[in-house]
Amino acid sequence: MLVRSPQAHGHPATARSTGATPAPRVPALWLALLATPIAAGANSPVLILPDMAGSFGVRTATATWFVTTFAWAMAVGTPLMAGLLRRRGLRTTLHVSTALVLAGTLLVALAPWLPLALPGRAAQAVGGAGLVTSAMSLAGSVRRMGVITAGFGILGAVGPLLGSLLAGALSWRVSLTVSALALLAVPAVLRSAPPATLAPRPGPFDTRGASLLVALATALVFVPHFPLPAAVAALVAAGLLTAHVRSRPDGFVPAALLRTRAFALSALLACVFATSYFTLLFSVPQLLADRTDWSTSAIGTGQLIALLTGSLLSWLLATASARMSRPKVLTILLTLGALAPLTAALTPWAPLLLLVAAMAVFTTSAGQATLAVYATQAAPDSQRPTTIGLFSLCYQLGGAFGPAIAALITLA
Repeated sequence: MLVRSPQAHGHPATARSTGATPAPRVPALWLALLATPIAAGANSPVLILPDMAGSFGVRTATATWFVTTFAWAMAVGTPLMAGLLRRRGLRTTLHVSTALVLAGTLLVALAPWLPLALPGRAAQAVGGAGLVTSAMSLAGSVRRMGVITAGFGILGAVGPLLGSLLAGALSWRVSLTVSALALLAVPAVLRSAPPATLAPRPGPFDTRGASLLVALATALVFVPHFPLPAAVAALVAAGLLTAHVRSRPDGFVPAALLRTRAFALSALLACVFATSYFTLLFSVPQLLADRTDWSTSAIGTGQLIALLTGSLLSWLLATASARMSRPKVLTILLTLGALAPLTAALTPWAPLLLLVAAMAVFTTSAGQATLAVYATQAAPDSQRPTTIGLFSLCYQLGGAFGPAIAALITLA
């Protein structure tokens, strides 16, 4: 069974038995608002890349660096912001994240050249990573984590359509400011957060460990784009990071956490589920176009409904998982996670691909909610931000691998 620590989460029974006041908790909807707009912001360029390319006077293929830069910055920014959260506390992390999101949004909105806009896109992603990490570290239960991850799925699904509508009505630059809506939740989160999360935790910062992890994540993100040099760089970075972790086991990447089976399995499954989801997210529309005579709008509408349905159902599983055994939850996730790509590859009935999209987003959203809690339960409370950061990094790597795999599938 999934067992939560009553003391850690302010369980009322514990408060009554000890006479202590229950620890305050940030309402789940504020956490969802803090974390989920980044999903819409990440996907908003998907349908408007030609408009963006025309505005900068470059080819559409060149404009895809908006997507690549964002994915890279989210991947490397997640563990870095988790380190900031662990060392400097929630208040500093939210202030830094707010500054990055605002500066990045302003730069994207005003930059006349693509090379100037890309750093703004990166700043948005790193700031968003800080907001997501903060929200997930405050969740504390699978049900509350499920609200966040279901929100990811929902806003990620509507992101391309929302970006297209904003671009058509106003400007493509406006569509890239959606992630700034998360800042509306910052004051409420700071008011409601437990005091212990706000205070800094002084201690030496493992600069070398952080740098090596960033180098490894960067190399892995670029493996689909530059396979040989990126793979070599990843192997070198992994070797150096392994040696560093052995020499400093309590550093930026804790050795004890990597040896914890629950964390390692949860992070691996999160990466696998995310890779499968993003592969199917980008390949299902093309497969439907090839196998049916549906219009582009019909395909888009069908996939949107499927993704919304899967996201909502994922929250139901996350809510019910507290009353289910861990093996049972993992069996559901592994079964549906395997069925989604197998069905996409083998089904002779094209409309069934919409069910594939629903299963894929259900698996990754429900998996992210439950597995994140399993991973953090395996670590001491002092390492919770680090655990969330490394877990989320594995998920983000799936977001980088998936679109590249989808391109290979649709071009094959």
